[in-house]
Amino acid sequence: MRPMSFGQGGPQSQWDPWKPNSQQPWNSGGDQTPDWAALAEASEARNKRRRLLFIGGGALATVAVAGAVAVAVVSANGSSEASDSPSSQLPTTADIPSETATVPSFAPTSAPPPLDPKDFVASSKKDKAPLAPDILFPGTQLTMGETVYKKGPTADTRTCGSAAQGTLPKVLAANDCTRLIRVTYTKGDVAVTVGVAVFDTEAQAVKAKGQADKKSIVRSLSGGGVKSFCEGAVCRSTTNSYGRYAYFTIAGFTNGKDVTTKATEVFRTGDDLAEFTFRQIRRRGEAQASAAAEG
Repeated sequence: MRPMSFGQGGPQSQWDPWKPNSQQPWNSGGDQTPDWAALAEASEARNKRRRLLFIGGGALATVAVAGAVAVAVVSANGSSEASDSPSSQLPTTADIPSETATVPSFAPTSAPPPLDPKDFVASSKKDKAPLAPDILFPGTQLTMGETVYKKGPTADTRTCGSAAQGTLPKVLAANDCTRLIRVTYTKGDVAVTVGVAVFDTEAQAVKAKGQADKKSIVRSLSGGGVKSFCEGAVCRSTTNSYGRYAYFTIAGFTNGKDVTTKATEVFRTGDDLAEFTFRQIRRRGEAQASAAAEG
């Protein structure tokens, strides 16, 4: 078969202005003038392909950026190494307070410390409760454990030295004793007198206690059915203080016998009355402290 020649109906090469070595189409005639219509169509096709290329490239770039952001977010949330990511600086869910959990908090309140009862019997400025022998030693008897003591005579004097003997009058005067209250209790043939010396301050009472010696003795109190005791016989005495009060005991036999180390009933009686006196002075402070707290 005879090969077809250009311009005679055979296949022609399509000219592509962007394809190397492609043949430029000419008219089939001998005229060498370019086909301007074909050139225009080719230029239009070329511009269209360029627009599509730019649009497609922009879409790919957008997809690439979105993918990079997604990777960055996943990396920040899933990797402990992404410490520079802003999302790593955010508090965790457990650290973010919820609206329902927002409750106002208040500092815990505490009750004021209780008032010290001793403060109310440490000075005449605060110790204002009534004071008398029957107030400090009420009733007609007292019970300590299983032992009952019968209350005897009482006395109250502003001249402290007159109710003391030995070296005690001097001690009381040196520390400005303002009052001396006495009471006697008995059990069988044993009697004990308690003397409570009142001072303006605790310091004075403590000093009086320290200055008292074995010869500092409160004068025994008899009468009202209680025989005289401890006026010539050997007796047992004690000295102590609490607050602005110094208290003394003298205990012995009403039959005139001397007290020896074997007279345990005398020692016990003196100790019981000293303990009771301490409790009564402390109760006096407690009552005033309670009234001050309520008021």
